[in-house]
Amino acid sequence: MLKKLGLAALLSMMLVGCSLPGGHISTKDKTVVTESANTKDLSQLVDVYPLTPKRIASFKSPEPRSQANIKLDLDIAQYEYRVGPGDILNVTIWDHPELTIPAGSYRSSAEAGNWVNSDGTIFYPYIGLVHVEGKTVREIRLEMTSRLKKYIESPQVDVNVAAFRSKKVYVTGEVAAPGQRPVTNIPMTVLDAVNQAGGLKGDADWRNVTLTRNGEEERISLYALMQKGDLKQNRLMQPGDIIHVPRNDAQKIFVMGEVGQPQTLKMERNGMSLTEALSSVGGIKEVAADATGIFVIRPTRSDEASEKIASIYQLNMQDATALFLGTEFALQPYDVVYVTATPLARWNRLMTQLLPTLTGMKNIADTGVSYQNWGN
Repeated sequence: MLKKLGLAALLSMMLVGCSLPGGHISTKDKTVVTESANTKDLSQLVDVYPLTPKRIASFKSPEPRSQANIKLDLDIAQYEYRVGPGDILNVTIWDHPELTIPAGSYRSSAEAGNWVNSDGTIFYPYIGLVHVEGKTVREIRLEMTSRLKKYIESPQVDVNVAAFRSKKVYVTGEVAAPGQRPVTNIPMTVLDAVNQAGGLKGDADWRNVTLTRNGEEERISLYALMQKGDLKQNRLMQPGDIIHVPRNDAQKIFVMGEVGQPQTLKMERNGMSLTEALSSVGGIKEVAADATGIFVIRPTRSDEASEKIASIYQLNMQDATALFLGTEFALQPYDVVYVTATPLARWNRLMTQLLPTLTGMKNIADTGVSYQNWGN
């Protein structure tokens, strides 16, 4: 009996005393920063919403639809290119070849044209410097015609831009060929700029494209424009505009708990529903999962004026027809889908952890009895 008690005491000292296998961090010898007494419990910082057909319908945002863009049509109809420094102009005076420099077979019209200087002027015979910056070719033609009348009877002047070099727009991010695109006398829209950049890459987030103009950002949905025909998402590009197509790295969904393969999912371009997310990870575990405890944890966005840190949406799938509700519930980036375990599954896990210890204690006790019998 004394040997049995000695073995039990030795076991207790080993358990309390230290080196148990596996990593561990102890907070006993560290400074633990505690929160103030007024801090709310976590349970007070979340709201739980059971998912019902009516509630899911209230979450839905209007689906993009095909519609015309009258403002864009008007902007394109009124568009005129305005000359800037670096552009090259071709000026032709009909019936006066001595004033027109021919391009010839070895020189392009750009090489033979009139370069717009940094001060926005060009030089032309007889009339000298002509200020052309910020003017359309029609305005330049009228001014030159007026000034040449002093030297030429009824001059017929033609002006066109041989090379567009002064104004550019920029397309960055997840496009095939990011970079700058020249602004020309042909109106360019957002869709035109993206297409000229080679189109979208496979990892492009086409719902959150940004157009930066004069330091101000505007979000544009290429999904609504290209997939749904919403032309109101399109814009006429202006010099200096920046289109940025972000990666869809932020379009993540975390699926955890009692599912076939817990993992991080990347949302498709057309979005992802709760049912799609569960299906992508092999569904819920029929034996261990609690069908009443399928939760979507959605962090509160920084632009929402709320004291809550998250909203929790609960789907009860005891009746399999509730999967239809899951198809109607659209997930958002950084949603956490968590499937809870049944009480029996949690108890079995506890027992699985306890059984090796209980078995070991029994073996030690049996060993003590054997020693006692052997001593007798």
